[in-house]
Amino acid sequence: MPDPDTPSRIERLAGELKHFYGLLPAPPSDAFQLFVWEVLSHQSSPQQRNSAFAALKRNLALTPDSMWKVAPQKLEESVKLTGSYVEQRLRALKTAITVFQRNPELSATIKGPIPEAQQALAMLPQMSDAGADRMLLYTGDHLVFPMDAGVGRVVRRLGYDDAPVLELSDSLDAYRHACTYLTHHAVATCTEKDPHCGVCPLRPDCPYAQDR
Repeated sequence: MPDPDTPSRIERLAGELKHFYGLLPAPPSDAFQLFVWEVLSHQSSPQQRNSAFAALKRNLALTPDSMWKVAPQKLEESVKLTGSYVEQRLRALKTAITVFQRNPELSATIKGPIPEAQQALAMLPQMSDAGADRMLLYTGDHLVFPMDAGVGRVVRRLGYDDAPVLELSDSLDAYRHACTYLTHHAVATCTEKDPHCGVCPLRPDCPYAQDR
């Protein structure tokens, strides 16, 4: 296990990303709000997602009941701020409203044993494995490390074969901090095509960047 007094490599790199990007908004801890965050994040930039999420918040549309009551035009206008896949996002949100309304215990179930939590999360539309793991980490308080395509790309370029969980302290803060910054880095700088290695703060410690 990592020495609690000395940051591991991945923790140090996450710290460098925080210094580079500044304080990033953490995903919501509320289960419904995090699902909304996931839907808005798909194939959109962090700025677009944040704008759409803020618009829903201004419309008081961040609970299942309040989103159900908001005017359809207001809901669509907010979701359009993501820039794409508007109809798909709206369908996912409307389905999720029904799931959460019919299963008021869903948030509590996510905090329970992981097998039951995963089964409950399978009821939600368009829920990828990585999205489910983010739900488990940020709302269920489980020590899991979400590995979507972007995070997987970043850690492989940094020289890891798999999720670097052995280098993380056994704390939710450590897992959440690393996940938040690696996820953002994958979208903002360490992109799949034409990554911005020249400005990347991790370049001195990245085998992929050194070979470019």
